[in-house]
Amino acid sequence: MAGTAAPRGAEKTEPFDQILGRLRTVVERLEGGQLTLEESLAAFEEGVKLARQGNQVLDAAERKVEVLSRGPGGEVRSEPFASEE
Repeated sequence: MAGTAAPRGAEKTEPFDQILGRLRTVVERLEGGQLTLEESLAAFEEGVKLARQGNQVLDAAERKVEVLSRGPGGEVRSEPFASEE
């Protein structure tokens, strides 16, 4: 069906814990030393992809973090998290 595909970048992202678990599995496979060159390259490529996905999830989480602080009158207020960049 035309027009039913999600726009690029709008895919549902896996939870960070799942991404991290999959990345650990890839690293274990690579460290095992039992893969052929082609399998190693494919695993490495998958690992890079997973690392990028994980980084995107962490970046999105950082953007959502808000800091609660007290104003001069003692009222609690919310303000965006200030990145150290």
